[in-house]
Amino acid sequence: MELLERFKESAEVIKNARAVVINTGAGMGVDSGLPDFRGDKGFWKAYPLYERLGISFVEAANPSHFAMDPAFGWGFYGHRAALYHAAEPHAGYQLLLAWIDRLKLDYFVVTSNVDGHFQKAGFAEEKIYEVHGSINYLQCLTPCCDDIWPNDEIVPVNHSDMRAQYIPRCPHCGAVARPNILMFGDYSWLSLRTDRQNTNFIRFLNQHRNDRLAVIEMGAGAAVSTIRRMSEHLGGQRLTIVIRINPREPHIPNPHISIPCTALQALQGIDHALSE
Repeated sequence: MELLERFKESAEVIKNARAVVINTGAGMGVDSGLPDFRGDKGFWKAYPLYERLGISFVEAANPSHFAMDPAFGWGFYGHRAALYHAAEPHAGYQLLLAWIDRLKLDYFVVTSNVDGHFQKAGFAEEKIYEVHGSINYLQCLTPCCDDIWPNDEIVPVNHSDMRAQYIPRCPHCGAVARPNILMFGDYSWLSLRTDRQNTNFIRFLNQHRNDRLAVIEMGAGAAVSTIRRMSEHLGGQRLTIVIRINPREPHIPNPHISIPCTALQALQGIDHALSE
């Protein structure tokens, strides 16, 4: 099927829907200039020093660093926080908001990204489920309590060795603070904030169990398949169609729609079809 036809078919699905689930993985941020860490080579392209050290993304994104070498742990996450803060959500975010407004769609965002860009773009906080947490919130490493607080820290990082020059601390006990993100091999992540978001999402799905639902999945790869599995689970329900947007791994069986594009390219194509 030609791309134009896929855009038109997707536009019809969205126009006929009562509500939309926006499912996104790391590929959603690529058009905003963010790295997607696709495999070790993708990670090392963004962080050449870690290639020289022989450290993979899985090894870098591990909470043990905050306990054994906090400057190293915060070197990686302090740099990521600054990167996400400096980047602006690409135009596709505003296209989605415009469709929601124009077509009077109810919506929910489900994302494995930790960058907070949906909130930054203007999506309602109570309609976002960040399945891996957010870099914009902190918690105690221990943890000494269940508190999760906004990340207002600025962590300077020496880019020559990727070590932080300042270590955020827990305001309750003084121990090292860490991002409220689910990391690899995690043993201390506090999921309370994400659990509340999940409860809101389940409530949304229950409200629309008898409605036509469009699932727009963008940039969700098969390597970490949390978002893809959720899309396919939702797509197995009556009255639900999944639009899978992915430049490298777009396949999804009929009646769902596969679009081999980046998120922004596909959203612009669908927007053009919606406007005709």
